[in-house]
Amino acid sequence: MAKDYFINEGIKSDRVLVIDENGKQMGVLLTKDAVNHALLRSLDLVEVSPGAQPPVCKIMDYGKHKYKLTRKERSAKKQSRVKTSIQKTKEVKFKTRTGDNELDWKIKQVKKFLSKGNKVKITVLFRGREITHPELGMNVLKTVRDSLLDEAILESPPGMSGNILSMTLMPPSNKINKG
Repeated sequence: MAKDYFINEGIKSDRVLVIDENGKQMGVLLTKDAVNHALLRSLDLVEVSPGAQPPVCKIMDYGKHKYKLTRKERSAKKQSRVKTSIQKTKEVKFKTRTGDNELDWKIKQVKKFLSKGNKVKITVLFRGREITHPELGMNVLKTVRDSLLDEAILESPPGMSGNILSMTLMPPSNKINKG
């Protein structure tokens, strides 16, 4: 979280180098005099560099300063989260008896996901006794894979898991459009 600073009477040094709220140096003052200067302006004296000789203190609104630091930290966290989650896995579901028009429409969706840089998991759901004919699902996956030869790379080959047959496609690195 935000760094904790010594403020006002919490400053342990006898003499401090003071910088006013406009950034101008006021010189080396006794700590109690510097605190009085800050309080007269309804501000705080904040020790910003305790390791210096004498310690450097700045006259500022500490609450406002702390708020700005937390906002900056939040936006940095948000940016790092966005950068790490660029590639998502989308899923497009088919059935063994998916019609030609629906198949074409879903393939267009897969192409759209791939062009945005997302991985796509293609699943074929078997219902009831359809599970006894896995070749029907393999035909659907083969049709999808053949229509996406230029747009996708096979990341994981077709595999059966319960009543679901699935494979994962990923975009080739040279075909990604951000948009």
